[in-house]
Amino acid sequence: MKQSVSKKLNELESTAICGNDISSSVLYVSALAIAFAGQYAWITLLIVSVVLFLFRKIYGEVVGAIPLNGGTYNALLNTTSKLMASFAATLTILSYMATAVISANEAIHYLHHLIPSMPIIITTIGLLLFFALLTIGGITESAKVAVGIFLFHLLSLLVLAFFILFYLSQNGIDILFNNWNHQSENSIWYAIFFGFAASMLGVSGFESSANFVEEQQKGVFPKTLKNMWVIVSIINPLMAVFALSLFAIPVLQSSDYQNTLLVQMGDFVGGEWVAAIIAIDAFLVLSGAVLTSFVGVTGLLERMTLDRIMPQFFLKKNKRGSSYRIIILFFILAVSVLLITNGNVALLAGVYTISFLSVMALFAIGNILLKIRRNQLPRPEKATWASVLLAIVAVLCALIGNILMEPKDGLPSNTSVFLNYFIPTIIFIIIMLNRTVLLKLVLQIIYAIFNPLRRLVSSTDKKITQTINKINDQEFVFFTKGDNIATLNKVMLYIIKNEHTKKIRIVLALDKGDTIPENLPNEITFLDREYPKIKVNFQVIQGKFSPELIKELSKKWRIPINFMFIGAPSDKFPYKVEELGGVRLIV
Repeated sequence: MKQSVSKKLNELESTAICGNDISSSVLYVSALAIAFAGQYAWITLLIVSVVLFLFRKIYGEVVGAIPLNGGTYNALLNTTSKLMASFAATLTILSYMATAVISANEAIHYLHHLIPSMPIIITTIGLLLFFALLTIGGITESAKVAVGIFLFHLLSLLVLAFFILFYLSQNGIDILFNNWNHQSENSIWYAIFFGFAASMLGVSGFESSANFVEEQQKGVFPKTLKNMWVIVSIINPLMAVFALSLFAIPVLQSSDYQNTLLVQMGDFVGGEWVAAIIAIDAFLVLSGAVLTSFVGVTGLLERMTLDRIMPQFFLKKNKRGSSYRIIILFFILAVSVLLITNGNVALLAGVYTISFLSVMALFAIGNILLKIRRNQLPRPEKATWASVLLAIVAVLCALIGNILMEPKDGLPSNTSVFLNYFIPTIIFIIIMLNRTVLLKLVLQIIYAIFNPLRRLVSSTDKKITQTINKINDQEFVFFTKGDNIATLNKVMLYIIKNEHTKKIRIVLALDKGDTIPENLPNEITFLDREYPKIKVNFQVIQGKFSPELIKELSKKWRIPINFMFIGAPSDKFPYKVEELGGVRLIV
């Protein structure tokens, strides 16, 4: 049967899948940068653009040399060990998990502005389920939806920019100059440092393209990196400048404007309908970031499963070529996290921040290791040593800044929240990496506990079996005086019902002048066949049946012989019971 081949993604489709994630940052990163850097927010966002430019070459070199799914995991797997690569994969999975939950929840919050009666948590689960099913349907189908969302997002931002420019042309940019002269409590360097640390979250999604590179057409991957860089470099600093031109810094740093800055800008310059367009766009593009998470984590976990880190159970694909078991697992994980946090997904900010920035730093380290250990691999482009080292320093500064940031009121620190999710996940990965060793250890423990018991059971079983065999081997002796088959049959039935033995010796005592009854041997042969579980022996003894003969034979055969009397005792029987050693009576 001919196997269907999945269609590869073109430049627009690939850019849309990862671009929805990175371009959705415009909805929050400008406000976040202003909260920390004030009037210098656009500068910090331009610095982020420079750092991202450095990472274009870094990602291009590694993925060009090793064009496999997995991103940072793949880079470290081919330059270090599985454990180190799995460490990076754990961070990436946590980043995708946080992205999916936060983006889905924020998307529903934006939609909630338009439909206030809509339940938040249930609708968020529905949105996650929709994109899980869409991803199960195939990556090409997912890409079509991503392209639609991506183009609508760019169009919405273009409309917003047009209205802002028209407003500024009518009202001037005095507010921008006033904001520039705004006196802050902190120094310029403090503002730029923490503003840059916060602004680095605006490039989340840049790493996603490397996680599904195998699904892209040849030569598409570096183009996706360029396109994402252009989007971030233009939109994010421009929106920060626009915001500083429309509102005073204290207003921009208030909670309402921090959560829905672009909606507030749209409402201010264009009225409710422009705000509604931005709200719809926010819902769609944040939904697109959820799709990016599903696509990215699927590519990553497929690669880890092929490398036998994850169970082979996850490699099962449907007719459309989707690893549906991975997608279902990720959906369950996302929903569980949403329910655990009770919809307060701000708790995941630490997971999202530290995971993403750590992944970026580890990828740059992977680039260095690739230069040193796998320098012979051909690659379409190379990042200079200076650019890689500068990129690492920049990301580490952003990581340190986010760790040092004071948490919001009532929320734990970024580090504590991150560790709560990271530690269980990395323990699971370590267990999977060492599962054969752990299974052998479990076997040794079981052996140590149960081997003595097993020996005791075996020994007891042997002794009991020997005792049973010894009981069954005891021979039952029956003295017959004729060939009455009915009498012999009564004896056999008695043994089956009352005796443990499986052996019977039928003895015929012949006095002088007596002969063996004609039918007796045949009747005994018949009984032997009729009762296969009882071994029947027939023996003829010369001598007169008497107590003396019984005692003599009992001593000779070394078995006790009890006399069995068939029928009721009568006066015709010449011997007393005590003379025969005991009587068993069959009536």
